[in-house]
Amino acid sequence: MLINEDFLNRLRQSFSLNLYEVKLWAAILSRGISTAGELSDIADVPRSRTYDVLESLERKGFVVVKPEKPIKYMALPPTEVLDRVQKKIEGELKTHSGKVEKIRNSEMIKELMNLYEHGIEPMQVTDFSGALKGRHNIYDQLSMLIKNSKKSIELVTSEDGILRKIRTLKPLLEKAMMRGVKIRIIIPRGEIDDLSSETGLLEVKNDPSVYARFMIVDGTQIVFMLADDKKIHPSYDMGFWINSDFFCGALSKMFNQSWNAENITSGEKPNSDIEE
Repeated sequence: MLINEDFLNRLRQSFSLNLYEVKLWAAILSRGISTAGELSDIADVPRSRTYDVLESLERKGFVVVKPEKPIKYMALPPTEVLDRVQKKIEGELKTHSGKVEKIRNSEMIKELMNLYEHGIEPMQVTDFSGALKGRHNIYDQLSMLIKNSKKSIELVTSEDGILRKIRTLKPLLEKAMMRGVKIRIIIPRGEIDDLSSETGLLEVKNDPSVYARFMIVDGTQIVFMLADDKKIHPSYDMGFWINSDFFCGALSKMFNQSWNAENITSGEKPNSDIEE
């Protein structure tokens, strides 16, 4: 059986299968119905592993076992397989989500929060900092800070960066504004109508002279990125989170100097509240 290796790799990634599973699945699709021995030869999978792998494919809903002698395996239409995979994922997600919610309302989480907030050893200033590897982790940290914000958010980002934040953080920023959090954003150029607000709690300005990526929350916590987002892959993006009013005070002063500079222009705002 000659199947493009790139195609097999795409199947593995799309359906979360290992190499033997994807080889045997492709083989059974090409035959319709076949024995384990025949599939082993076609897929070039050791016979000692073929039965185990076929059982795995059966559990995952990729094949059907025909109780004959010898046992045969029958392929299912790929669209049916996709439906079964989706149903299984949704079921697992619902189960795990239920477990998380159950823990959220339990005494266990209260004890864990008490342990976190009143640990045996007092935490040092250096403990309130950390490296964030990958854009996904950076945005997780930004989300947490926005959710807990009380007074202010000062954001400096790129044109591409603000589009990502609209897409990813918009609901959290909206809720922060509803809590009365003052949000100020500086971008080199462009408009961000999708985040503009009549409340006056969000202000946007353009400053082509400023090209940086950081967010200061309540003047005490900051996440700043080390690289130009146009020159680095999201997986290799790197940021740092620091909880320090001393450090944030210095960066916030620089932000205010740029904000009040005469060459800055205000971003335009539409005449309606935040819209999808």
